[in-house]
Amino acid sequence: MRRIADGVVRPDWREQLASQGIVYNNEIPAPGGGTLSYWKEGPFYDFTSAEIDTLSASAATLFEMCVAAGDFVVDHNMFQLLGIPEFAWDQIKRTWWDDETEPGGRSKGDFSPSIYGRFDVRYAGEFAGRPQLLEFNADTPTALPEAAVAQWYWMQQTGQGKDQWNAIHEMLVAGWQRNLARLRQARTHLLDPVTIHFACDREEDSGEDLFNTEYLMETARQALGPLGYRTKFIWMDEIGAGDIQAGDRFYDPDGQHIDVIFKLYPWEWMAAEQFAKQCFRDMSDPRRDSTVWIEPPYKMLWSNKGLLPVLWHLFGDDPEKKDLLLPAYFESEKPDWMTSYVRKPLLGREGANVSVIVDGVTKISTPGDYGGPFVCQSFAPLPAYTDPRGGDWHPVLGVWMIDGEPAGLGIRESAGLITDNLSHFVPHTIDHTGF
Repeated sequence: MRRIADGVVRPDWREQLASQGIVYNNEIPAPGGGTLSYWKEGPFYDFTSAEIDTLSASAATLFEMCVAAGDFVVDHNMFQLLGIPEFAWDQIKRTWWDDETEPGGRSKGDFSPSIYGRFDVRYAGEFAGRPQLLEFNADTPTALPEAAVAQWYWMQQTGQGKDQWNAIHEMLVAGWQRNLARLRQARTHLLDPVTIHFACDREEDSGEDLFNTEYLMETARQALGPLGYRTKFIWMDEIGAGDIQAGDRFYDPDGQHIDVIFKLYPWEWMAAEQFAKQCFRDMSDPRRDSTVWIEPPYKMLWSNKGLLPVLWHLFGDDPEKKDLLLPAYFESEKPDWMTSYVRKPLLGREGANVSVIVDGVTKISTPGDYGGPFVCQSFAPLPAYTDPRGGDWHPVLGVWMIDGEPAGLGIRESAGLITDNLSHFVPHTIDHTGF
């Protein structure tokens, strides 16, 4: 793994990105005023095939570990420790159990499709040890079109690598087909044709959430349109939510019942909305045609930094798996020996409210709107790659998981040790022809 600082710069790269939908390219505020380019044109990271194999195998193992961690949380009713409201517990269990059966053949679960997620890992190549999990963006990960589309066209147009780890688009199409086929089997009441709604937050004004949602809607259209499914975009604030106890349902502005909806909107935000209890009550009623939400409620188990100490509790002594993790504890249980660590809020995003403590001294602390509880994860500095023009860059590798399978790689790098909303997206190659 190496950072190549002086790659080909396409003369029309900004226009290329805009034509591919990356309209939020210049949204990073510059420290001295103005804006910076979110996309890095020129620099890129190059990997050997063996390194990509390691990343893929490690991600597959991490996913298995996260499944075990989810079982542990559900079996031990640890929802309160993760800050999950009680009215959501039963439906998290039902979607987690999926279509498992109890003795006698009765269904325990409630199948709800899951399409995607992203592991953010620390990695510096095959001579620096295995990838280590920083967090699992399991519910609402973005930077998907950059990874799936923009960097693929970049490689084709610049010719700077023999290959790229990028089967994201094809696997999304296959994932929609597989999951909706299972959903039709589980929910025989669904009308034909089924309309899948797609929604995001109108208040996010950069266009990033909107385009990520539209891209996922396009992959669903490619997958399901030939099978008679329809897709329809709405804003989250356009969802009508009546009194579920009185028999009302969720509907869109045209009065159409929402049968299935993908929402790029975090479950913890939904749990704080006025209609939250109605949403979970609607899902849990087996007598009526309830709305199916994608991603499913069980993602609240994984899109929570509390997953990190659970994983360490389960696998911290496992000689085959502990190297994929960094020691992590809930702040209330942090051992005395841990004096260098990263303090993260359970439900923080974009690097907000994160502190880096080294030898008991706070070195960096970011502002934000997220409060506690917090988890403490051992501090392991991100690898530093020095740019010939000056400064070090620190990459976080985002391994995309599509329907539970490793699918590709997207990289964000930052000038500091905390990857926040000032980070840049940088493309990658496999076996760059210059080496």
